[in-house]
Amino acid sequence: MDARARLERARRLGERFVYVTAPAVVDEEAAPREPGGRPDEEPRAAGAAPRVALAAASAPAGFDTSSWETVRDEALVCTQCDLCETRTQVVWGSGTPHTGLMVVGEAPGFHEDQQGEAFVGRAGQLLTKILAAIGFGRDEVFITNVLKCRPPDNADPLPHQVAACEPYLEAQIALIGPAVILTLGRHAARTLLREEAPMGALRGRVFEYQGVPLVATYHPAALLRNPALKRPTWEDVQLARRIYDEATGTRG
Repeated sequence: MDARARLERARRLGERFVYVTAPAVVDEEAAPREPGGRPDEEPRAAGAAPRVALAAASAPAGFDTSSWETVRDEALVCTQCDLCETRTQVVWGSGTPHTGLMVVGEAPGFHEDQQGEAFVGRAGQLLTKILAAIGFGRDEVFITNVLKCRPPDNADPLPHQVAACEPYLEAQIALIGPAVILTLGRHAARTLLREEAPMGALRGRVFEYQGVPLVATYHPAALLRNPALKRPTWEDVQLARRIYDEATGTRG
């Protein structure tokens, strides 16, 4: 099934369909910070799923996006912004590049920075349960963040940091070619959609990112702070699952 057919199916599944052509910038809904750690973390993965063609990622001169390994190796030694001076290590992401579901959060936290793996704190544990509830193990998806390095004191991503890191995220998406992208929190949604709307206005809809359906929902950390967000988040991840099933011809 080509990208246009997939998007038509996604439109039927979503409450509204918004055509979005490029990625965006900053500002997430203030997801609470865990002591010594950001609520944004990533999972680990390994399975496989049908891929969808994506436009080649934009990148600075000399940035090789020809393979997963070359982009990852470039990211692991990146010095494009000031975060390289304070990080313990780069958090590339967790899981398999052979997946139909890609999850994008905000930035690594303390535990992610220490372990080099995304979403390993309380928010990550909740994310694992959410994914399991829609039929995915952490080894069946790829989870990453907009920023690959932890901001000091878990500060919100700054525009210049997002701009420096965005080519890595774009390359990850292009190389994975997911059937659906699930973003967590305002910063992730706005980075990919270039939308300044609040999270409540972005969720419950199906957007398009370079030919791929995108569903935005609340960050797991926000759910830890405000349990009332669990119901809309559940609706959003179910929508993402339905889009995945339609695109890949599987059933959750």
